[in-house]
Amino acid sequence: MIVVTGATGSIGRALVERLRGHDVLAAVRRPADELAAPYALADFERPESIGELLSPGDRLFLNSSLWPGFADAHRAVIDLAARAGVAQIVALSVRDAAPGSRLGWGMHGVVDAHLRESGVPWAVLQPSGFMQNLPGEFGTGTMYGSYGTGPVNYIDTRDIADVAATLLTGPVGQGSDYVLSGPESLSHDRIAERITEVTGRDVRYVDLTVPEMTAHLERQGLPGPRAAELAVLMAETGDGRWAPATDTVKELTGRPPRSLADFLTDHKDAFA
Repeated sequence: MIVVTGATGSIGRALVERLRGHDVLAAVRRPADELAAPYALADFERPESIGELLSPGDRLFLNSSLWPGFADAHRAVIDLAARAGVAQIVALSVRDAAPGSRLGWGMHGVVDAHLRESGVPWAVLQPSGFMQNLPGEFGTGTMYGSYGTGPVNYIDTRDIADVAATLLTGPVGQGSDYVLSGPESLSHDRIAERITEVTGRDVRYVDLTVPEMTAHLERQGLPGPRAAELAVLMAETGDGRWAPATDTVKELTGRPPRSLADFLTDHKDAFA
């Protein structure tokens, strides 16, 4: 059986759909009758509720949104999975995750390190930014950030789901990190132009300095220390480290990743 956590998120829903025809169980926090698979109520805040779903030989997709207890909960689930004798864990992380890094990068880094030492066959997916987050960021017609003018890579979460499905249904290989990207990297100014071109809605990107972005985030209600870290993280992401594209999606799925134009065409209404 393949147990999918985070099954109601954009990646999880797409993954469950890709796994039609396989023995799949979605672990969800609340009833989700719309999912294309059977589900069971389980919660990372109660790791044992996820552990109870696991049996020898199962495969586990490890994924949830970030929250203060994220690292401890995910490590506990990994330990329970190891105890249950699962055949493989495929975990969703983020590009450049490392223990001690800022915000979610550090949380994911801690979990990834624990998984690699767990003794369970593993695969860590390390995608760049999600195209599915762009409607929220540009939803008012204006996106503020401190990315600068450098190119940043975004990937369609459907491609992440396709990679996960390939790994969860194929032979279990040696532990590997998979850096996932979209086919092109663009500045946020250019992303705004593309959105305007495809959707017909006038959107723009406004670049701020790190102190200006920190103040902007604080005005949005984000606590000062976290606002400052997020603003610095944007600047670091825009310094070129997220510009290189990889061939991983094509190598694993047999087709190239979806372009930003593909995503915008399919999700045009989200920018209305």
